[in-house]
Amino acid sequence: MFILTVKGYEEDGAFALEGKTGDKVLLMFEEEDDASRYAMLLEEESFPDMHVLEVDPDMMMSVCESHGYEYTVITPNDIVIPPRKSKPNDFI
Repeated sequence: MFILTVKGYEEDGAFALEGKTGDKVLLMFEEEDDASRYAMLLEEESFPDMHVLEVDPDMMMSVCESHGYEYTVITPNDIVIPPRKSKPNDFI
């Protein structure tokens, strides 16, 4: 699985979207190419440059659950459109 982090700040947190209830939702991509394409789309919307980071899916799910974060797995069949602009709380 792959997640997005801000380039140069990989240790500081991962990119997440705000869910319908205001909760953070971590995007985990099954394919690196899909994560890279999404990162490029984010950058076109004035988000910081992103870094694609490979992670252990079980570990990431466990971290999310222990911190009360939601997560979703993005498959190659999913279409994900980034938000229009960056907000300061887009990272967990």
